Amino acid sequence: MKITRRFTTSNENVWDSVEWANRSTKITNADGSVVFEMNNAELPAEWSQLASDIMVSKYFRKAGVPQQNKNGTPELDAKGQAVTGPERSARQVIHRLVGCWRSWGESHGYFDTSEDAKSFYDELCWMMLHQVSAPNSPQWFNTGLNWAYGISGPAQGHYVADPETGKVDLADDAYSHPQPHACFIQSVNDDLVGDGGIMDLWTREARLFKYGSGTGSNFSNLRGGDEPLSGGGKSSGLMSFLKIGDRAAGAIKSGGTTRRAAKMVCLDVDHPDIEEFVSWKVREELKVAALVEGMKHLSPEQRKRAEELNLTLDYDFNGEAYQTVAGQNSNNSVRLSHEFFDAVDRDSEWNLIRRTDGEVSRSIPAKGLWNDICDAAWHCADPGVQFDTAINDWHTCPQDGRINASNPCSEYMFLDDTACNLASLNLLKFYDSETRMFDVDSFEHSIRLWTVVLEISVLMAAFPSEAIAHQSWRYRTLGLGFANLGAMLMQAGIPYDSEAGRAVCGAITATMTGRSYAVSAEMAGELGPFDGFADNADDMLRIIRNHRNAAHGKTRDSGEYEKLRIPPVPINHTMFHDDSINITNAGDLLGRAVQAWDEALDLGGRHGFRNAQVTVIAPTGTIGLLMDCDTTGVEPDFALTKFKKLAGGGYFKIANQSIRPALRALGYSKRKVDKMLLYVMGTMSLETEMPKTVKDDGEIISLFNFLIESGYTKEELSSIESNLPTVFDLSFAFGAWNIPERILKSFGLTREQATNNPSFNGLKLFGLNSDERNELNRRVCGTGTIEGAPKLDDEHLGVFDCANRCGETGVRYIAPEGHIRMMAACQPFITGAISKTINLPNEATTDDIANSYWLSWELGLKANALYRDGCKLSQPLNAKSDVSLDDEEDSLELASAQEEIITEVVAAADMAASDQPQVIERIVEKIIERPMRKRLPDTRDSITHHFNVAGHEGYLTVGKYINGKPGELFITMSKEGSTIGGLMDSLGTAISVALQYGVPIESLVSKFAYQRFEPQGITTNRDIPFAKSLVDYIFQWMGMQFIEGYREANIPKRVGASTSTQETKIPTAVKEDTRWSSDPTSTTVQPSTAIPTGGITPTDNVVKVKTEQITMQRQVKIQAASVSNDGLESSQIELEASSLDTAMSSMQGDAPACTVCGTITVRNGTCYKCMNCGTSLGCS
Repeated sequence: MKITRRFTTSNENVWDSVEWANRSTKITNADGSVVFEMNNAELPAEWSQLASDIMVSKYFRKAGVPQQNKNGTPELDAKGQAVTGPERSARQVIHRLVGCWRSWGESHGYFDTSEDAKSFYDELCWMMLHQVSAPNSPQWFNTGLNWAYGISGPAQGHYVADPETGKVDLADDAYSHPQPHACFIQSVNDDLVGDGGIMDLWTREARLFKYGSGTGSNFSNLRGGDEPLSGGGKSSGLMSFLKIGDRAAGAIKSGGTTRRAAKMVCLDVDHPDIEEFVSWKVREELKVAALVEGMKHLSPEQRKRAEELNLTLDYDFNGEAYQTVAGQNSNNSVRLSHEFFDAVDRDSEWNLIRRTDGEVSRSIPAKGLWNDICDAAWHCADPGVQFDTAINDWHTCPQDGRINASNPCSEYMFLDDTACNLASLNLLKFYDSETRMFDVDSFEHSIRLWTVVLEISVLMAAFPSEAIAHQSWRYRTLGLGFANLGAMLMQAGIPYDSEAGRAVCGAITATMTGRSYAVSAEMAGELGPFDGFADNADDMLRIIRNHRNAAHGKTRDSGEYEKLRIPPVPINHTMFHDDSINITNAGDLLGRAVQAWDEALDLGGRHGFRNAQVTVIAPTGTIGLLMDCDTTGVEPDFALTKFKKLAGGGYFKIANQSIRPALRALGYSKRKVDKMLLYVMGTMSLETEMPKTVKDDGEIISLFNFLIESGYTKEELSSIESNLPTVFDLSFAFGAWNIPERILKSFGLTREQATNNPSFNGLKLFGLNSDERNELNRRVCGTGTIEGAPKLDDEHLGVFDCANRCGETGVRYIAPEGHIRMMAACQPFITGAISKTINLPNEATTDDIANSYWLSWELGLKANALYRDGCKLSQPLNAKSDVSLDDEEDSLELASAQEEIITEVVAAADMAASDQPQVIERIVEKIIERPMRKRLPDTRDSITHHFNVAGHEGYLTVGKYINGKPGELFITMSKEGSTIGGLMDSLGTAISVALQYGVPIESLVSKFAYQRFEPQGITTNRDIPFAKSLVDYIFQWMGMQFIEGYREANIPKRVGASTSTQETKIPTAVKEDTRWSSDPTSTTVQPSTAIPTGGITPTDNVVKVKTEQITMQRQVKIQAASVSNDGLESSQIELEASSLDTAMSSMQGDAPACTVCGTITVRNGTCYKCMNCGTSLGCS
């Protein structure tokens, strides 16, 4: 093949096209402990710290690489042997990948001349250096290790196919043929222990999981429960075997450094066990709830025994409760046919078919099964749905079998026992925001090169089974895709959820797949078509014609689509012709999309195709972050403000890089753009004007001068200002730990008093009320949303819509239908499918789930995975800002109390007039319905207790009523940092409110004691020698202090100690307050067991819950002044936490913590990715 140059020249060194820098990279846990660290790694200077961390921590080979001296000569040890160690430069990594591809391509005739091979090498190196493109993670892990460094090792049971004949043999060693594939589909037969059977599948899956890949299988061949066995008796059914496979996958995920097993389980909708499959995960979630809640009601003796056995059951997804139940290690999908949708539409019966003889097992109402599927998705997000008929209507090789399954992320769908390797292009690198031009020539050039790369990767690859090796040789499926569509659309000033946005997506996707198929046909002309083409030529060319018709804009009712009951959504040509698209060369983009498919059909008709499939839209989680992409696949952006990682650790807040180009593309002047960004981001400066209500001798002053008058020095304020970009909320900069002690003293407070007060707010201390603090916070730290920005036209708001509500005041976000319609614009031009999760708000109903699934089917999608926020029991708590709740609480309670007193006075007057003592009972009942808060006296006794749990020290201070009962709880961590400290502050406030509203201490202790999570360990308290968590310690101590008999029942039974068997009192039942709201804006966590379409309707008098801010700044150092005998000293207080966590938790409440560094992850396709260390929780 002829390879032209576009990015490089033959007389220039490609490595000189970027500026290089030596960087230190470090990945840390939330507690500051180091996961990985390397100094002086050589990386392109323009790469972000996160991209650098990913390259070094994940993709640098850590051993076996010959080391070099500074002058470039080999480093030798005392014996003259080469010293080996890790890779230390990105150029080493990129060279071993691209060099390996070039070597295999040259040796097998892929290039016309050596100069073409050199052009291939230089162009790909340039693209990877400049973050234009990247292959999937297994390529980075495995490719080129033998070619570049001579690394070898014993064979691992992999298979390789002869390039010419397809004959499969075992690989000679572990490295000569790398394993570059991320996605696998495997078959399973209705056989217990034979080859290709059930137990054999678990072995094949294990081999894939061990090396970090993912796999999917359709289990519909397995007979259902009660079907006869050949040796007599009845089958135990499909579910019993699925549970075994789930256990096997769960065991592998916990071993060594491998990530969680990535697995897809598919089942046809007519399988006899389909009802049990659909409800499987719902049942398991309920079991978890029963286990956890039941654990709280064990007798003291049982609790003691559980502690001895180190048994803890909680809602931690990685805890023993979830490990006890099944179904937690796979994505589940039901394969739905057109016939099933017809049966649902007619409300008719649906036949379930026996696998042993093909006869009807039984008939059930189709609509009932449909409702069960939607209800299960509402409860726990599983199963997803795959539209079986639509998938097979677009099958390029139907003569060789049906498409039965997908990989775990649902983007690769092809025959059983096949594999796919992926790569993605960064669309934003082809768009110029200044000229608003999309560089179609460079885009097509990149598609050509990467189609060749992926084809060569099939040539050189080793595979985990003989069948996969042969099938991959026979069909040569590829997975080219793209990332950053959402960011590109925003920069172009095009709303994601718009006809224009969908038209651009269609044109770009059509260009990518059409051009890739044209290149595949060109390779077929030189190297021959894939082995299975001849048997499927007519079908494949029919599929190509259908793709081409959609690119030409043939309407869905045109009748020109062949053998498709559900025609695709075509490109809307009208949008390009009437200048509705805000891209300067939009017409050229459309023209290239049409031309690409014309050429693909022409060349394919003459030469056939080298590859049965060429494109998918993958999650591109880790590699998307490596390319510094804001968005992945067809996803929109998730926020308008983000946190950029710093080289030395920590984060600072930045505006989404797409906002300014978007506003300029929409025609706003630089002055207006600056004002809007100021609204979104804030001034991040102390030289910010105070609210108008704050004046000095009638003059409005700046925050800087206000703080000077409050006692700060200019040096202290300079330090604070330098850290403002790292704070999520202005109050974080004025916490109890970092206000100089002399200033606290001037307000009559000691450091201890301030830190012991969980509701301490420095700005409030300085005299600012709630409204003033909120206004000041918006001015300094910004709103986080563009809604309400000055001079922004309402018609442009849609351009900035994200997947989530932005900021505290933002209300707009992209509706589920917007996501589905974008997928429908893309799917007609993708040979595989799209990995994407449609997020629904917590208040969504089962009808919303059903409507989303139905619309997806009607628009011709191949799959849909939905997630209703908060439906998992394992959902972590969200971090919410403390807005005006503390000031509003008193006024709300006052109004409630006044209403309460008025009612009681009237009732008392009626009683006096009628002499009816039974009214007292009615008043008591009303008090239960409308609880009053009993505040503590201004001066009260308290008890303070110092604790130490596994080195985590702190203080518990309990304020007491006159009768000695507890009324408030302050929890202060000793310089612990705001992640734990903030959570403990919030917990203390919540418990204080509960106690003052009359919740019995017995009930609180029963609910919270013995909860298990980190930190846990040995304590310094003889009565509580071991705590399963800080919460466990706190409430055990509370019980021993304030519950009669609790200490005797729970202290360790030491020799000579009391053996009292007095049991803890049974917790008092408390009637629920029906005023609590299920409104989505409430901070109350909605239980997953709530009915889908119902909820508690609140009255007007809703008492708001105060939630403390959870500060999350990683390694933020704030100078705090203190007074000593020697005068003013400056001390540093290091706050350990992450602004990133705070931002992620408010937008991704369902997301799990990263398995590597513990940071809250963000949704990425049907998987998750970590914005701190770059880990992907999927298979690619």
